[in-house]
Amino acid sequence: MISSRRAVAVAKFLGILAVLGLLVHMGTTLFSTRYNTNGQSIFEMWGNSLANNQDYGGPAQAQGDYAPAAPKPVKAALVALVRNDDLYGLRKTIRELEDRWNHKYNYPYIFLNDKPFSEKFKSGVQDLTKATVQFGTLEPGTWGYPEWIDQEKAKHERETATYIKGRSESYRFMCRFQSGFVYKHPLLQDLDYYWRIEPDVHYYCDIDYDPFLYMQKNKLIYGWNIAPSEYEPTVRTLWNTTQEFMIRHADMVPQDSMIDWVRDSKGQYTRCHFWSNFEIVNLDFYRSKEYQAYFDYLDRSGGFFYERWGDAPVHSIAVSMFLKKSQVHYFDDIGYYHPAMSHCPDGSKERGKCVCDPKEGWANGFTCAKRWRQIS
Repeated sequence: MISSRRAVAVAKFLGILAVLGLLVHMGTTLFSTRYNTNGQSIFEMWGNSLANNQDYGGPAQAQGDYAPAAPKPVKAALVALVRNDDLYGLRKTIRELEDRWNHKYNYPYIFLNDKPFSEKFKSGVQDLTKATVQFGTLEPGTWGYPEWIDQEKAKHERETATYIKGRSESYRFMCRFQSGFVYKHPLLQDLDYYWRIEPDVHYYCDIDYDPFLYMQKNKLIYGWNIAPSEYEPTVRTLWNTTQEFMIRHADMVPQDSMIDWVRDSKGQYTRCHFWSNFEIVNLDFYRSKEYQAYFDYLDRSGGFFYERWGDAPVHSIAVSMFLKKSQVHYFDDIGYYHPAMSHCPDGSKERGKCVCDPKEGWANGFTCAKRWRQIS
């Protein structure tokens, strides 16, 4: 009997020791993991995360998911200039945008084409989203040559060009349209903001806020993601033409603009530009008398056809010439890939809601991105 009691007592004692050991282990683990590699406590991390979401307009759940047909807090849309044979590439883009972001926000899509869209294209796009989708063809006079262009001279440039897209006529039509007409299309007339999208791109990150609302709340006008330098042979006279414009319209250029992003200390063109295949823009900027005067001046000079001026350098010079840096936003939290270049937020290989390798998404290290961080 005594032996049995001793056995029970020993078992209880060992059980108590086991529980104490477990408690010590849990306490040690909690203490060691209270801090991340930057020395932040987990409570600070949670607090910062909540604060950051609030800065960006809050997550969809806090705002209430936007119903597909319901009015949005911002008059905005995702807009693409595409053709019927872009269907597969565009479906990939829409699938990622929906999975990463728009399934919560349901902002409408607007697709434009220089020719009517096929029923196959329309259904192939509509299959992927609950959001409203609109299809439009381009207005007369917005695609092709304006009457003042010497088409023989333009043809000679194409036939002798050795730079990328240099021999393409339609690419020049596209650049001119994106520079001076997309925001005038009737389907965009009621919009305050647009987000330009393209086929065959990737969005690496979950986006848990409304970029349109963030832009509106913070009085931002232009948002970008990648900033390379332009290929000089395509813009041989763009800067000289811009300087002529600035001399003739000095009253339009504010003293506190961010012109030094595209102009170096010697007054030369840096060729820095925002890659406009990703841009989120308050369309009042493109509709402004200043931007319209600048586009008209460039258009009359013929550089879209006698060279190969792209919409990216045109938009970027205009942004630099007319806006303050505080009105422009770098969406460095959005991982993005367009064929040939990509941006991947730091740390995305190991943590967070992005899945990409920063070593492969190296656009943040471009000279022009660094210059952006340096200018005041």
